[in-house]
Amino acid sequence: MKNKLLANFALFLTALIWGVSFVAQREGMEHIGPFTFNMVRSFLGALSLLPVILWVKLSKPDTRTKKRKRYQHINLARAGVGCGLALFTAMSIQQYCMQYVTAGKAGFISALYIIFVPIIAVLQGHKLEKRIVFSVILAVIGLYFLCYTPGGGFNVYDLLVLVAAFFYGVHILVVNFYSNKVNAVKACCLQFVVVGILSAVLTLLFENPTAASIIDCKTSLLYAGILTCGVAYTLQIFGQKNTLPVIASIIFSLESVFAVLGGAVILGETMLPKEILGCVFMIVAVILSNLKPERS
Repeated sequence: MKNKLLANFALFLTALIWGVSFVAQREGMEHIGPFTFNMVRSFLGALSLLPVILWVKLSKPDTRTKKRKRYQHINLARAGVGCGLALFTAMSIQQYCMQYVTAGKAGFISALYIIFVPIIAVLQGHKLEKRIVFSVILAVIGLYFLCYTPGGGFNVYDLLVLVAAFFYGVHILVVNFYSNKVNAVKACCLQFVVVGILSAVLTLLFENPTAASIIDCKTSLLYAGILTCGVAYTLQIFGQKNTLPVIASIIFSLESVFAVLGGAVILGETMLPKEILGCVFMIVAVILSNLKPERS
């Protein structure tokens, strides 16, 4: 019971950190460009995971054969590149749009990655459950209330955040494919290195960051890099090992709620009544998409 309570609290903190990260992403755009932001935060995220990797390595002896190590290293490289490419695409689109979309709205639209996962699975030949169909309908209704402006249609940046959510769904499926083949923490660290390198290329092509501007953005970068990537990921590993998947997914759905609260408290963002209604539809859709009927 004690471990379960601690696990749920760890997942609650994870959702809180991830939700408030939208505020950090939004604030970061006041000092540096989106690609510079992703470059620095990704390298910080990779560095923050090195102590975890070292701790895991020292906690138990390595009894693998050379052949087994070589096989795992190859899979680790594939996982890092595959996950890194998907994550880079999602992060780049999302971070670019954070210049034009509020933290709260971005948080709710991004949460739709949970619904995109089973939809993408259908394209791979899996059967779509009725609850997922209903969740998609609710999410579309919520997206309409949240993003549609009378007389102005949909904001293109809102729709681009939705595209980013789709690629976050792709990222989850790639992670799932390699989850039983590689060390999760090492793969996560490597994917951040890949994202950092690719973001560095875009930074050189499209942005001209200065050391002063990066220093001015240090609080947002440290939060998005170390807390969001390193601390939250470690809490997630502990939490999901000691609680039910259904409970974990429901707690994770609070990420979008914390994004709205963080945007309101820290950035002074406000939402119209119809946008709040849209958030309600979307949070119900996200929770419903994660609930699975238990079988005795």
